[in-house]
Amino acid sequence: MSYSPVSISRRHVLGSLYSRCDAIESIPVFLRNEQGEQLGHVDQGLGHYADAFSFHLAEDICKRLSSGQFAYSFNYDYADDSAAGDTGRRIKLNHICLTPLSPPLKTVVSKAAKAAAELLAGK
Repeated sequence: MSYSPVSISRRHVLGSLYSRCDAIESIPVFLRNEQGEQLGHVDQGLGHYADAFSFHLAEDICKRLSSGQFAYSFNYDYADDSAAGDTGRRIKLNHICLTPLSPPLKTVVSKAAKAAAELLAGK
């Protein structure tokens, strides 16, 4: 299986957690949940482009990830225990889970079926 990294903006991946998340070294990426298949890992070692995550996954998964076919979920710990409440506390990611999004269903209606429906409707 060939691995092909894809880099995605941290802001895109993390959403509302972006401003609270500490930098990562390398963390695992799982399918659906942490008991699921480990797909690879993600790191943040892009130097000049450090505000992006590099996902090191199989090529087919990278293609699906880059086309938006996955939702992200996270497991994290609080980076500091000193702050009161959960709203502004810094977080440290433990792993990322990718959940496949179901594709929208396309309804295919043939010309014959359209004509039959119009005939029944009396048009």
